[in-house]
Amino acid sequence: MAPSTLSYPLNVDFVDVVIIGAGISGINFAQRLQESNPSLSLVILEGRNSIGGTWDFFKYPGIRSDSDLYTFGFSWYPWKEDRAIADAGSIKRYLTEAIRFANIDSRIRLLHKVVKADFSEESAQWNLTIENDGSLKTLHCRHAVFGTGYYDYEQPMSTTIPGLSDFKGEKIHPQFWPENQDYKDKNIVVIGSGATAVTLLPNLAKKAKHVTMLQRSPGYIVSMNNRTPPILKLLLPEKLLYFFLRWWFLTSLFFNFQFCRFFPAFARQKLKEATQQKLPANIPIDPHFSPKYNPWEQRLCLSPDGDFFDCLQSGKASVSTGQIQGFTKKGICLQSGESIDNVDIVVTATGLRLVFAGKIQISVNGRNVDVSKKVLWRGCMLEDVPNACFIMGYTNASWTLGADASAILFCRLVSSMARSRQASATPRFEGNAKERAAMKTSSFLNLNSTYVTKAAESLPKTGDVGPWKVRRNYYFDICTAKWVTLSDGLFYRSAFEKKAL
Repeated sequence: MAPSTLSYPLNVDFVDVVIIGAGISGINFAQRLQESNPSLSLVILEGRNSIGGTWDFFKYPGIRSDSDLYTFGFSWYPWKEDRAIADAGSIKRYLTEAIRFANIDSRIRLLHKVVKADFSEESAQWNLTIENDGSLKTLHCRHAVFGTGYYDYEQPMSTTIPGLSDFKGEKIHPQFWPENQDYKDKNIVVIGSGATAVTLLPNLAKKAKHVTMLQRSPGYIVSMNNRTPPILKLLLPEKLLYFFLRWWFLTSLFFNFQFCRFFPAFARQKLKEATQQKLPANIPIDPHFSPKYNPWEQRLCLSPDGDFFDCLQSGKASVSTGQIQGFTKKGICLQSGESIDNVDIVVTATGLRLVFAGKIQISVNGRNVDVSKKVLWRGCMLEDVPNACFIMGYTNASWTLGADASAILFCRLVSSMARSRQASATPRFEGNAKERAAMKTSSFLNLNSTYVTKAAESLPKTGDVGPWKVRRNYYFDICTAKWVTLSDGLFYRSAFEKKAL
């Protein structure tokens, strides 16, 4: 989608709702807002030169979803390909089609990067500072929606790899994969064991001489059939087919997560047995595929059609587990005494850096907000920050399910405020300061993966009471979004009060 096709004029100084980010979260919110509040003015500001967010930014070989597209896609524009897991190019194409279907392409402004957002309680408006074409502009809005995801596009997670500077071959981080990188007939080591490493291994192996996944500790890798059963296409009409597939995957995800949560030992055993059946005889399950944590304490990695295990079976790839002691000019030494020699390329798939609200400087009445000290209201609004929605998806299911629940809830709030002539709604803890201090808080991401624990101190928290609790369950959250009272934990100021200030 070229910038020239996005013709929504930004020569206005006020819009009812500004959505920051033209990725999957921002696109979905725009459609939900159009459905619920068609009379409101809306603009989507995107700092990059293309829509798609994650699915446009990352370029490493094989980049794909780690969730099924039937639930990762939109309920209002079903994913219609006969594969559940799809590559980034297909996902971006789907998002472009969804934008046209929803008729929101004219509302998107590319190369408009929001750098500051200040809410004025006197005017009950957000004042957004925007970088565009080398200059700064200001746009005012009633409601600000942060659909910025949680990855830092500019800087990966800081990781110390002992002796990496001694290695004289090529060193690549997947976040900044060179466009024309040549790895044909090369020996490659991918350091890491997460979704990126699991995706890279089979895709690099197609051209490389050999690829080794070097992991400090193993994770769970689940093989799944990536094709829609042909019998379903014969039996079900198209609309019913995609409705069935969405709810089948949604329900399967829910029950698999709950099963792992309540029967962790049994789930571990079953996952190990399934993995054992896929491994070649020369690769033992212990230590390479025996995680020390329970399933869903970290995300499970998916292997569509078993591609990860197929490349191990072919001999084009292998797995090594251990702590790195150091590097030579052309190899890696492990603390166990093992070594990996004749290495041409090292790929450091060691994690992404998490940030909140796209690193936008957020303030209220000119006072900066320390988001790390705040808790989230129903997973989408920030304590003491009025008229703002921070769209976060799920970590234990498809991201978009959680993002959609947030969008539906906040759109309800916007409608309710318009009907009752409320100028602002601010999440606030209703108890006294002592009770607020006593509230137990935890990471809203609810995982113990390294990239999550490293970022936890800088991110907002969730509490243990009322609307401040962490979200876990799509079925509960979607019911909450549609029907829960909008008074619990929210402080309103009417339009009349605003005028009296």
